[in-house]
Amino acid sequence: MSRTHITKIASELSLKPHQVEAVAELFDGGATIPFIARYRKEVTGSLDEIAITDIRNRLNQLRELDARRESIINSLHEREQLTEELKNRIMQAETMAILEDIYLPYRPKRRTRATIAREKGLETLAELIFAQDPAIDPATKAKAFIDESKGLESAEAVLAGARDIIAEWISQNETARVRIRDLFSRKGCFQTKVVQGKESEGCKYEDYFDWQEPVATAPSHRILAMRRGAKEGFLRLHVIAPEEQALRILEELFVKRQSASSSQVKEAVFDSNKRLLSPSMETEIFAATKHRADKQAIGVFAENLRQLLLAPPLGRKNILAIDPGFRTGCKVVCLDRQGQLKHFDVIYPHRGDKLAASDVSKIISLCEQFDIEVIAIGNGTASRETETFIRKIRFSKDIAVIMVNESGASVYSASEVAREEFPNEDVTVRGAVSIGRRLMDPLAELVKIDPKSIGVGQYQHDVDQSLLKQILDDVVMSCVNSIGVEVNTASKQLLTYVSGLGPQLAQNIVDYRNENGHFESRQKLKKVSRLGAKAFEQAAGFLRIRDAVNPLDSSAVHPESYHVVDAMAANVGCSVADMMKDESLRVKVRLQDYVSDTVGLPTLSDIMQELAKPYRDPRKPFEMFSFAEGVNKIEDLEVGISIPGIITNVTAFGAFVDIGIHQDGLVHISQLADHYVKDPADIVRVGQKVTVTVLDIDLAKKRISLSMKDGSKVGRTTDQKQSDLRDRKKH
Repeated sequence: MSRTHITKIASELSLKPHQVEAVAELFDGGATIPFIARYRKEVTGSLDEIAITDIRNRLNQLRELDARRESIINSLHEREQLTEELKNRIMQAETMAILEDIYLPYRPKRRTRATIAREKGLETLAELIFAQDPAIDPATKAKAFIDESKGLESAEAVLAGARDIIAEWISQNETARVRIRDLFSRKGCFQTKVVQGKESEGCKYEDYFDWQEPVATAPSHRILAMRRGAKEGFLRLHVIAPEEQALRILEELFVKRQSASSSQVKEAVFDSNKRLLSPSMETEIFAATKHRADKQAIGVFAENLRQLLLAPPLGRKNILAIDPGFRTGCKVVCLDRQGQLKHFDVIYPHRGDKLAASDVSKIISLCEQFDIEVIAIGNGTASRETETFIRKIRFSKDIAVIMVNESGASVYSASEVAREEFPNEDVTVRGAVSIGRRLMDPLAELVKIDPKSIGVGQYQHDVDQSLLKQILDDVVMSCVNSIGVEVNTASKQLLTYVSGLGPQLAQNIVDYRNENGHFESRQKLKKVSRLGAKAFEQAAGFLRIRDAVNPLDSSAVHPESYHVVDAMAANVGCSVADMMKDESLRVKVRLQDYVSDTVGLPTLSDIMQELAKPYRDPRKPFEMFSFAEGVNKIEDLEVGISIPGIITNVTAFGAFVDIGIHQDGLVHISQLADHYVKDPADIVRVGQKVTVTVLDIDLAKKRISLSMKDGSKVGRTTDQKQSDLRDRKKH
């Protein structure tokens, strides 16, 4: 780990060098972000997951820069072009753009116009002209290079070749590239035009048929929308910058005086800007803004996913789950409190009163037979109709009826994971099971689904897929480890995200569990195939064993700290179990007495908090929710009414809300609050229960515009409506 990198990262992130160095060493030793944040607070100065992730990302960037630097130096050395001065410049380059600018003149190239001119022997003339000696007449000098066998039939043809060489020199000049890049970044604009013949086909891109927007301020969702429109063949997308300013910059750099040679250089400047520099900068801006838009879009996706994964769990209940449907009926499954499938059936409540009557008897019978406590209904097709049917049934006891967001359930039901779990059941049964389990514990079920299929992203298929996977994996791992995993009941997919495990060790744990029965202690984990000391260190604190002999095995206290808790209990004169149950015993502990070289107050404080709440779940308590009665379809809505809803997706331009009619409504960013909102995530989150007012209803396009403003019944301006419509299309 370079000291320069440590100092640089510490400065950029406003951290102390020893914190950065400690995190880097832990990463190099195989530690994960959750482990470092939770169990290595003493060495990192209690850095949180965000800071640790930032260190990792910046460290990776600098290492990528170093790898590219080394590759360039090797390339130059092999071609005998490396000088000490050039090597020093390469070593001092602080960004990839600067590094590539330095390397550009030396990069192996395809044959260009300048290459062809050099092959014709015109480089000497180009150097003479570029020097701009007022005593030199380029036209006269050019005559000496006329050679019809080389295609140089006139002095003008010779001068044109010399200008090609000069134009390439200009385009490869580091200072010129830096200044033109800055111009494009500050004053460049995205410009889109409709592709001829696509006017009638690309209605969703009609706002971009003649569009211009500054590069510096274009929001991520519009950048990605323009790129998608161009990729799909509806738009021509360019980045343009003020040409006069670009030429002024280049002329100041390269046109040294008023002379005949200077006039040739000025022509080369114009050609270089138009043919070489501007296209090159356009490509760079496309890449830079794509990266910026990707980060913003992925950031929105990641936060939405976090909120969805950390949604309040109902907990262990006997559940009857229903995957609703009209034509094919409603698939019904009964799950026990561990989420195991006990029975499945099908009902047809929407085919007439006679059939519905028998379905009522069937539901009542199933509820009695399996001691059902909750009925979960997926929120897809026929959901509200099915909910109405169920709520009309008179049960012998109170049974809660809860609508469940089923996004991704169909993806799970057809997946290899589902086939492994239920090899003998069809996709409809698997989907219903997923709905019921999602109510019990959203996190445990959602980890089985590719995050991109859960339905909380924005342009997820357009962004950098490797970056998307890394960040979403970070989020899932963070959520799983913040809650902890019951090792004796967890699925392979859930165990996979535990710190230090991964797919193979997760499978090995499941295999061991199936062959040998439940784990009685954390120490038994060491008997799992290939689960060595390092993996145990990383994972043990996040794995729980309920009702273990050692009560600490069911807590987040790491086994490496058990001796500290044992000492506390011994000094107080009680057992560890008693100390966990009795606060009066815990208050007798003076944490300062247990500080050592390896255990500090941050860890000791965490231990005491865990002893007080060994089974704590950071997720909020589950709250019941019901949609508005009598509002089952878009035709039931009226402008001005206020109804309850649940936020299903947060985007850069607003939030989508499920109001119980199979079609989410949009609360545009301008309607989220009575004050200016810069970021919708500051106001709303996925899963949040809200009350919204209906502003507009477009029955033909099935679009619903909503507001969360207190005075929203007053309505909106035409500009707000157009903005709402435009952003909805882009999404």
